[in-house]
Amino acid sequence: MYEVRFHGRGGQGAVMAAQALASAAFKEGYYAVAFPYFGAERRGAPVLAFTRMDKQKIRRKNQVYNPSFVVILDDRLIDLVNVSEGLNPSGAAVVNTRKSPEEIDLGMEIKVGVVDATSVALEVLGVPITNSAILGAFAKTTGVVSIEAVEEGIRDIFGGRIGKEAGEKNAKAARVAYDRTVVGTSRGEKKMVSKKQWLPTVQELPLGLATRSMETDAGLVGPGSFVENKTGSWRTFKPVFNRDKCVMCLLCWFYCPEGAIKRVDGGKTLEFDFDYCKGCGICAEECPTKAIEMVRD
Repeated sequence: MYEVRFHGRGGQGAVMAAQALASAAFKEGYYAVAFPYFGAERRGAPVLAFTRMDKQKIRRKNQVYNPSFVVILDDRLIDLVNVSEGLNPSGAAVVNTRKSPEEIDLGMEIKVGVVDATSVALEVLGVPITNSAILGAFAKTTGVVSIEAVEEGIRDIFGGRIGKEAGEKNAKAARVAYDRTVVGTSRGEKKMVSKKQWLPTVQELPLGLATRSMETDAGLVGPGSFVENKTGSWRTFKPVFNRDKCVMCLLCWFYCPEGAIKRVDGGKTLEFDFDYCKGCGICAEECPTKAIEMVRD
């Protein structure tokens, strides 16, 4: 049995990627199942999805804890989540990144395929949704399913959900990513911190249960822990501020949902807190003088 764990962010389409991979595997003669794990249902928050493929009927219904392959839709998750936890040493990782395989440190030396899926998505689809492109990289890296089966799986799942034209575009993104994927071996220098088995997730806590803040090996958890969670790693684009165009109307400061814009120099100018700015672009949209421009981070 092949077990695949997808690590992505809300809005990147990890769930649809898992479903399209299952469809592709079915076309190659596998039994296949795909299912999500829902945490905070908000754009940018880390999410998980899973796919199982086997020549025998699949009866397992639990999460994937010891994957054959991990698919990482955003390489910044490597610094936030132990993406290689339980990964079979004979398996592989697929990473959306602008780095080379040798620059990727997963805490273990393992086969890894890398592609700049974000650039592929922007080029082919016009939006930074990387799920279809990363499937092309998966086909190139693992060889478990062919790129032709992946394209068909994408047409089935994406075309059925968002239209035939969108299905064709996403299939093209997978093919482009397949051609651009580079396969190598990751580094194994980083010490990855695993969650203690007894420590529940927010989703596993009973409703109404009060918790206290706790310092763990993985960081601060519980009330007030948001201060430690640098949500700036969620963004794909970042605001660039042109002081010469700014008239200090403060509309950006007022509308920023994260409170990531600060008044500095006695209130004469502004500064962005990139530890927490998620790159939503609301500030640039609201700015009447176009003093803020969103650029690729």
